[in-house]
Amino acid sequence: MNSLTYLFYGLPSLLVLVWWMRRRQRLEKISIEVHEETRAAGLTESASLHPIIDPMRCIGCSNCVKACPEFPKHTVLGIVGGRAELVDPASCIGHGACKDVCPVDAITLVFGSERRGVEIPILSPRFETSVPGIFIAGELGGMGLIRNALEQGRQAVEAIYGARPRDGKRLDLLIVGAGPAGFAASLTAMSKRMRFLTIEQESLGGAVYQYPRGKLVMTAPATVPLIGKVNFRETQKETLLAFWAGVERKTGLEIKYKERVEDIARDGDGFIVKTTGGEHATHTVLLTIGRRGTPRKLGVPGEELPKVVYRLIDPEQYKGLHVLVVGGGDSALEAAASVAEAGAPSVVLSYRGEAFDRAKPRNRTRVKAAEDAGILKVMLKSKVKQIDAESVAIDNGGEVTNIRNDAVIVNAGGVLPSDFLRRVGIHVETKHGTA
Repeated sequence: MNSLTYLFYGLPSLLVLVWWMRRRQRLEKISIEVHEETRAAGLTESASLHPIIDPMRCIGCSNCVKACPEFPKHTVLGIVGGRAELVDPASCIGHGACKDVCPVDAITLVFGSERRGVEIPILSPRFETSVPGIFIAGELGGMGLIRNALEQGRQAVEAIYGARPRDGKRLDLLIVGAGPAGFAASLTAMSKRMRFLTIEQESLGGAVYQYPRGKLVMTAPATVPLIGKVNFRETQKETLLAFWAGVERKTGLEIKYKERVEDIARDGDGFIVKTTGGEHATHTVLLTIGRRGTPRKLGVPGEELPKVVYRLIDPEQYKGLHVLVVGGGDSALEAAASVAEAGAPSVVLSYRGEAFDRAKPRNRTRVKAAEDAGILKVMLKSKVKQIDAESVAIDNGGEVTNIRNDAVIVNAGGVLPSDFLRRVGIHVETKHGTA
C-alpha cells in the first residue's frame, strides 16, 4: 500500500478526529464558563433530586450530557477536565435520565446536600412506606417534576396491582390527590379494572392548579396510561390542565373533589380512611399529595392580615398596588416578575439568602431584567420583621426599613405534612446528599 493510499483512507479519519476534538474542547469551554459563573453567584445547591458523579469511575463519554433534557446542552450537566460534572446544580430538576445511560455506573441520584437537608418519607423500591399497604408517589416522595411524578404514579399502581388481595369487600386502592402522580395512578388503576377511588381536596392538577396564570410547565414528554405519549415540552399551565380535563371526560374517570383526608387507621388487613366526605374501607392507600399543601409561614406579627396570601393566581389583580413577594425559589421569582410586569407601581422581592440558588436560569434572568428596568427591587439577605396594614418592616443586613405595602405574597415553600405522616406511622428521614 503506497503513501497515496494511506492518504486517501487516512485523511478523512484524521479530519473527523480533529473536528471531534475541537468540538469537544468548545463544549467543555462552555461547561467550564457556566461552572465558574454558578460558583461565583453562589448557585451551588440543587433543590431536588440530582446526580453525584464519581470522578474515579467517570470515563467522560458524554452520554449523560446528551441524555439530560435541559437545554442548552452542557449548561446543566457538562464535561470539565475530561469528566462529567453538574455545572449548574440550581438548574437541575431531577430528570434522572443521566444515571440510566451511564455505562460505568458513575452516577448516583441523591436528595439534599451537607448544607441543605430535604425531608423524605422512607420508601421501598415499590414505593411502599414503613406502613405496609400505604404507598407514596410524586412530590411528597421527592419527585416534583411532572414527568417523573406521572411515571411514579403509574409504577406504584403496577406494584399494588401485582400484590393486591382478591377481596371484593373493600376497595383495592384509595388514591389521595389528583395531581400528576395521582392522575396517572388513577388512569392506571382504571386500565386494570381495579376497585379504586380517587379523592382530591381541591381541583384536578393538584399543585399544578395552584401555579400562577400562564406559568410554563412540563419540560419533557411523558406517557399517560390509557392515552399514550404526551409530547408537551414547555406549555402553559392552562393548556396542560385543559388536556387533563379532556382526558378525564374521555376516559370517564371519576374523582371526588373537595374531599380531604383526616385520618388513616389500620383495620384488619386493610385501612379505614376518614375524610371530610365520610369513611372508605380499602386494602391499600396511595398518597400522591404535594409538599405544598401547607404553606410555610413567616411567623411574624401581622401575618394574619387578609392582605397576606401564599400563592399567586392572577398578576393582574395587583395592578396599582404596592406588593412585597417573599421567597427565593421559582414560585417567588415568577410571582415578583409577573406582578411587576403587570403594572404594580412598586414590587419588592425579599429573600434571606445571598443568591437565588433554587431558581431556574430563565427566572433569574427575568428578575434581573425587571430589576434593571426599575420595576422590581430585589432585597437579598433580608427578612420580614413585621407586617402592618399599610406597610412592612424588613431587616436588610441589620438595618430595618419600613416600606409602603398593600399586599404580601409569601412563596417560602411548603411544609411536609410530618405530623399527619407520623400519626399514620410513616417514617420520615432528612437527606443530606444521600440516595
